[in-house]
Amino acid sequence: QVQLVESGGGLVQAGGSLRLSCAASGSGFRINAMAWYRQAPGKQREMASAITSGGSTTYADSVKCRFTISRDNAKITVYLQMNSLKPEDTAVYYCNADATIVMSLTRRTHWGQGTQVTVSS
Repeated sequence: QVQLVESGGGLVQAGGSLRLSCAASGSGFRINAMAWYRQAPGKQREMASAITSGGSTTYADSVKCRFTISRDNAKITVYLQMNSLKPEDTAVYYCNADATIVMSLTRRTHWGQGTQVTVSS
C-alpha cells in the first residue's frame, strides 16, 4: 500500500510563492511518474504538472514558466515550486503517483488527501 502525504499549502498574496511537497511511504512498490493535480471550486480536477521517474516534466499551459516540478527519488518525494501566483491558482492541490507493486507487477494510481492553496488578490 502506498500513502501520499502532501504539505506546504496555505494562503498567499498574488505574486507570492509557495512550495508543495508530497512524500510517498509504504513498502514493496516502485514509484513511476508523479504529478500534481488541482481542483478549483466548481471545476474539474486538472493536471498542473507531472514528472517521470527519469525527470522528464510536463506543465499545463496555465502554469508554464511559473511552476517547477522536481523529485527526490531517494526520499520518494515530489515538489511543486509555485511562483508568481495568481488568484486563479486557488485550488486544492492533489499529489498523484503511478506505482508498481513489485510482487505482482500491478500498476495502480494513488492520490494524496489534498492541500489547499489560496491566492488573494
